Amino acid sequence: MKVVRELKSWIGGYEELESLTEEVKLSLDFLKEELVTEEEVDKLYSRAINKLEELELKNMLRAEEDRLGAVLKINSGAGGTESQDWASMLARMYQRWCEKQGYKVTITNWQDGDDAGIKTATLQVEGDLAYGFLKSENGVHRLVRVSPYNAQGKRMTSFASVFVVPLVDDTIEIDVDPSRMSWDTFRSGGAGGQNVNKVETGVRLRYQFVDPDTGEEEEILIENTESRKQQTNRENAMRLLRSELYDRELARRRQAQEAIEGTKKKIEWGSQIRSYVFDDRRVKDHRTNYQTSDVQGVMDGEIDPFIKAYLMEFGGEE
Repeated sequence: MKVVRELKSWIGGYEELESLTEEVKLSLDFLKEELVTEEEVDKLYSRAINKLEELELKNMLRAEEDRLGAVLKINSGAGGTESQDWASMLARMYQRWCEKQGYKVTITNWQDGDDAGIKTATLQVEGDLAYGFLKSENGVHRLVRVSPYNAQGKRMTSFASVFVVPLVDDTIEIDVDPSRMSWDTFRSGGAGGQNVNKVETGVRLRYQFVDPDTGEEEEILIENTESRKQQTNRENAMRLLRSELYDRELARRRQAQEAIEGTKKKIEWGSQIRSYVFDDRRVKDHRTNYQTSDVQGVMDGEIDPFIKAYLMEFGGEE
């Protein structure tokens, strides 16, 4: 049924675009006979272009993992209060974007900064194609502004990193070796009433991951403080672990494909991808060179143009 729905969606999209294109052709004939105005032709043309771009964008999201939800982890960089404040601003930006998309967002981990902002936060985003869109946000985000935390009013640069992995669902099988797992519990802290502060409901999952190609060992650390029930937090942590392992398997597949094709990805994970310069009213993506002066709009979640520019340029490669 999923396959049928997807095929119907493509056929329906094509037929709608074909119909809009015919309307534009007819309107041009009507314009010569002065039966319609130029403004009406422009409107029809704009609708046809928007539909075409919508289908082109959808065509960039056809990988198996694109349809899944996403796990978004935001970490503040070096710089103390300033970078922690920047990390919280990014968390708010993604929450606002998810609201506009109609996605469900769950905060599975949130650690407040020392004086302001956050040290780290993990957002679980559920919705169709959430990972497909958000994978473009993976990397280091740079902020340049006159810091409200600097008494001398100096311009400061801060960094925060964003990591995005697919949120696996029940249709995807992931092998987790129980012998490589260990659990710790801790008090969640923060808001939530006396129960949160007195009972060790927070869980910390450690998993000793072994690279199947090199044999190297690496510890995967996942913390979950979402619920007041320890068992629920354990279940959520396991789901996040499965998502992490799935992402690593996808990375292996990408590397194998690149080796076969003899190509190298232009975008490397963890590289600086975007600069937000508040004083100059400019947000620029360094991968696509797309930029906008609507800084406030971007911080309020208007990041669709950046996502679209990335997918249209690099989506086909992936």
